[in-house]
Amino acid sequence: MPLITYVKDFLKITPKKLNPNISIDTYDDHRMAMSFSLVALGGVPVRINDPGCVAKTFPRFFDEFKKITGE
Repeated sequence: MPLITYVKDFLKITPKKLNPNISIDTYDDHRMAMSFSLVALGGVPVRINDPGCVAKTFPRFFDEFKKITGE
């Protein structure tokens, strides 16, 4: 369960530690692949199963994403 701290005009959410071997099934949905890939920006290694599902909307998504993550 994440830690939620209530402050006067905002919430601070501290997520629980994620499993470093996380694997995401996309169910042939490019939105699943794109949104869950953002977990990597938090330093958590993530494997996107069927990354090719992004081809219908953004074929070079993971090439561009690598530019952001430096990998």
